[in-house]
Order: sequence, then structure tokens, then C-alpha cells
Amino acid sequence: MSRQKIYYPQGVCSRAIVTTISDDGKTIEEVQFVGGCHGNTQGVAALAKGRPVAEVVALLKGIDCRGKGTSCPDQLARALEEA
Repeated sequence: MSRQKIYYPQGVCSRAIVTTISDDGKTIEEVQFVGGCHGNTQGVAALAKGRPVAEVVALLKGIDCRGKGTSCPDQLARALEEA
């Protein structure tokens, strides 16, 4: 059985990020953003699906959006770290 978690991001347009991680905690099975720039968040979610959690965190952590100090991809990395 997979683990699903809802993360409430801070400082971005998305209102929630729903992640589903494999039982062993190593693979992303699904990502869904609630709110945010629909095309961009759909793209990020599709690229993350099926990849190792550690790989996605390394790729996305620290990405900045318009000087906010964070972004939807960065918030996904934080959500995955918590999951």
C-alpha cells in the first residue's frame, strides 16, 4: 500500500500538494498540485512521477520563483522530504 500525504506549501500560488510515495519510500507514484500555474505544475508532476524521491528532491530543491525564495518545485521538494 502506498503512502499519500497532503502538504500545504508556503509562499507560492499552489494551495496544496498531494504526493503518493511507494511503500519503501523511494519512488514517487503520483503528484497533484492544487492551485498554482496549471500547466507548469502539471509538467512538474508528470516529470516527477516514477522517479526516485531523492533524485527529484536534488533537482528541485532551492528553485526560486520571482525572488520569493521558493517556488512550487521547491515546495514539492520540501513535501517529499517530509513524506
